[in-house]
Parts: sequence; C-alpha cells; structure tokens
Amino acid sequence: MAHAHVSGEQPSLLRRWFPHPLLSLALTLIWLLLINSFSAGGLLVGLTLGIAIPRMTSGFWPDRPNIQHYGKAFAYVLLVIRDIVVANLQVAFIILFRPLGSLHTRWVCVPLELTNPEAITVLAGTITMTPGTVSCDLSADGKALLVHCLDAPDAEATIRDMKERYESRLKEIFP
Repeated sequence: MAHAHVSGEQPSLLRRWFPHPLLSLALTLIWLLLINSFSAGGLLVGLTLGIAIPRMTSGFWPDRPNIQHYGKAFAYVLLVIRDIVVANLQVAFIILFRPLGSLHTRWVCVPLELTNPEAITVLAGTITMTPGTVSCDLSADGKALLVHCLDAPDAEATIRDMKERYESRLKEIFP
C-alpha cells in the first residue's frame, strides 16, 4: 500500500518500505521480547512484521506524528517504565496490606493544555498503563481527560502530578 502524500510527490524507495521507521523498529523489538529468545528466524519474523504492518497500515496514517525531541521522548519512555514498576509495587502493597475502607477511590478530571491528538493519546495511554489509574474518557472538546484513581486522597495533588510528570514533558516532545 503506498503512503499518501499531500504534496503529490512520489515517496522515496526507503519511505515506501519504511513509512514509519520507528514503528518498524518498535515492532521488531517487541517481537523479539515476546518470543523471549534471540535467533535468526525470530529476527527475520520480527523484521517481516516490522516492515509489513506499517506498510499495510500506512494509508491510515496520512501524516507521521511530529516529534520535536527524540531524546526527550526516550527519557519519557524511561520515566513511564520506572513509574509502571513503582506503581505496580504500590498497588501490590495496597491490595495486600490496606483495608478497603482506607482507599480514596475517585474520579478526577484532568484539564488538558495539550492539543496534539498524538500527545493526548500518549498521555491517556501512559495513565492507563500505570497501575492504579485508568483513562476513561476524553471530553468532546478534547480539553479534559476523565481518570479513575484507585487511591487518590488529594484529587488536586493527583491532577497536578499527572500534569507536571507527564503532560509537561509531552508538550516538549510534541509541538
């Protein structure tokens, strides 16, 4: 499937084979992690998936997400991985040792300064991947995200933490 271009130019051979090179790399690495071993056959299947999936879906991606700072994006991924590990430990502690009545389960509405759809999607995904929180809805105007929190004694502090920890970084990554 050919990659759509607004300008009418023909895509280069490299762009045709790798319409989304970071996605190709990510899919290949994810495949290798899923098979939990390294072999030439596993790498070949991973590369095949990494090339085929972006090519088959490129028609649905008219434009690549515009990422301003790849270094900051990498740092963001590391931060999210760290937060997922820490939140897993916190949720395990809550489940094992905290009485149900002591939890402050609540819904919070996070006002968004982000306007980029990809950035909002990454923020919602980050919140959902972090144990103890789930992004549930985006307002119709795209200016607020509804989040369910397993334990948030201070709703304002929880919102402030999400905005400072994640949204502020995403504003630097996505224009």
